Amino acid sequence: MDEFNVKPINYLYTYSCHEDELSLCRLEMRSLFGFDTESSILESSLRIDPSRSPFIKERIDVLYKENTVEDIARQVKKLHIVGSTFRVIFMKNDELDVSEKVGFEERRSIERKIGLLIKGKVDLVNPELLFAIMKGKNGWILGQYFKSEAIWLRHQSKPQQYSTALSTRVARAVVNIAIPNPLGIKAIDPCCGIGTVLIEALSMGIDIVGSDLNPLVLLGARENIAHFGFQTEVALRDIRNVTGKYDVAIVDMPYNLCSVITVQEKLEMIQSARRFSKKLVVVTIEPMDSAIQEAGFEIVDRCVAKKGTFSREVLVCE
Repeated sequence: MDEFNVKPINYLYTYSCHEDELSLCRLEMRSLFGFDTESSILESSLRIDPSRSPFIKERIDVLYKENTVEDIARQVKKLHIVGSTFRVIFMKNDELDVSEKVGFEERRSIERKIGLLIKGKVDLVNPELLFAIMKGKNGWILGQYFKSEAIWLRHQSKPQQYSTALSTRVARAVVNIAIPNPLGIKAIDPCCGIGTVLIEALSMGIDIVGSDLNPLVLLGARENIAHFGFQTEVALRDIRNVTGKYDVAIVDMPYNLCSVITVQEKLEMIQSARRFSKKLVVVTIEPMDSAIQEAGFEIVDRCVAKKGTFSREVLVCE
């Protein structure tokens, strides 16, 4: 078992998103961390798997935060790696001014210097642990490094596709917005379509079930879920007939030519969700504020998810 004798003092995350995704990215930040930032770097006391988010690139579990490299060097002498090989990498900070950036040769020199001071076995080719050192605007940090894995990307290759389904990237962000802390949460996607949201949630270990009133897409959802090795209940059922109680519901409102619904039907869908769920996240291409308010929900946060000229709104309701 790998271990070392210093505990993290904080967690640093780096973010990357297209300008069309900025609003969605910020809402996901607020949901996961309780605040957002215009910076591409977010620091928090919360430890979250970076692979949960389609926008997080990496996480550093910050062990030391000092004014200079020399101060970091003095601190890492206390670090003792037992049972695992390691390597130190220099992580570039794109937010630094040109005059503050560290050149290639100096970066390599710092990696070697810090690596030699840590007690343990170095492996530059296939290390079991990675440590990152980074220059910030107000000093230097060093910590254990974790790179995000684009799990959502794998889920793009489904056996069954549906032209109006959410992208796996957007679906993953929506799941994080709806369920920032999965512990003890029971969720439902009552209009699950081909299961895009279900697959992202299940891949994060979330307790979620699905249903849909279209028997054809339901077969596709079951096939897609099984294709990725997941299991959950996917029932043939109208949202108005859902029974039981759930902590959160995610509803991607139907909008294609085969799913034209009236204003009254939309209201009934939201009223139904109000009956069986404490919290609701709605994805819609049409204004839904009045129906949501009439159903007894309050919109507590929102964003716009764009793709070119096409826009969806994501509404968080409680």
